[in-house]
Formats: sequence, structure tokens, C-alpha cells
Amino acid sequence: MSRLYQEYNEVIVTKLQEEFGYKNRFQVPRLEKIVLNMGVGEALADSKHIKQASEELSWISGQKAVVTTARKSIAGFKLRAGNKIGAKVTLRGSRMYEFLDRLINIALPRVRDFRGFSTRACDGSGNYSFGIKEQIIFPEVATREADTIRGLDVTFVTTAKKDEECVFLLKMFNFPFAKA
Repeated sequence: MSRLYQEYNEVIVTKLQEEFGYKNRFQVPRLEKIVLNMGVGEALADSKHIKQASEELSWISGQKAVVTTARKSIAGFKLRAGNKIGAKVTLRGSRMYEFLDRLINIALPRVRDFRGFSTRACDGSGNYSFGIKEQIIFPEVATREADTIRGLDVTFVTTAKKDEECVFLLKMFNFPFAKA
């Protein structure tokens, strides 16, 4: 069992019940999944970029990345439907909590001039998304060779109904929010 999952069950659930007045333990918001997405626009010119990006995403997540394809053709970007343009990984269960632990305690402290994330990055249904500009903040990528600097998007999907519940849940996991 992951350290953060154990903390969620023992400490965070009771704090959320007190804060929002839930009567039942199953009403308490929880983290459902974490989605990592890496768009690789330069893959149109050279296909080795997509392979390298999916390898890096696999190193970061500990799970094999899925290569994503374009759904529509866009002439302005010289993009045809079916072209490989990115990679994604969906983490659930123990891998999700282990990734969250590594993200908060190892990777984010390595970001230059990091002041925390905004609490307003929720989508209105309790999901939180943010972007990372450099994938080399993860030690898994930094120790191996990275050909270029790529960014990635991270989305926390929760069962929270409101944004306040989502932000409070992430604060309980010690997620670094900016001081308002």
C-alpha cells in the first residue's frame, strides 16, 4: 500500500468529513486517476521524436505510454487524420499514488523559480490540470539521455463535485499551491 493512500484513508478522509460535513465516508472526494499527456508536434517531421517521447513518458510513469493520433486533418499545421502526434498515460491505483508522491516530493522541488500552482486551475467539476515545461525535472529522465526538452500536461481527476473540494483534497496531500 502506498504511503499517500494510507494517509488518505487514515487522516485525510476524516479531515474532509469535518470540513464539508459529509455523513458517509463514501461521499468524501477521492483521487480517481492521473492522466499524463505529452504533445509532440515535431513528430510530423521526424517519427523518432514520438518514440523518444513515449519512452520518456513510460520512464516517468512506470507504465507503458499510448501513442495518440490526430482525429482531424488541419491544413494549416500540415496535419492529416491518423498522424501520430503525442503520447499519454493514465495512472490509477497504487501507481497513481506513487507518482503523486514522487511529483510532490522529488520532481516539483527541482523546478526553477517555482512558487506554487494556482488554486484556480480547476475545470468546474473538481478536476485539476497543470503543465510542466521540462520533463527533465523527473530524475528518471534526467539520468537517462533526453534528446530535447519537452513539456507535459498533468490532470488530476477526482470525484469532487466542486472546485473547493478538489483544492482542499490536494492541499491535504501537501500539493504545492501558491500563497494568495
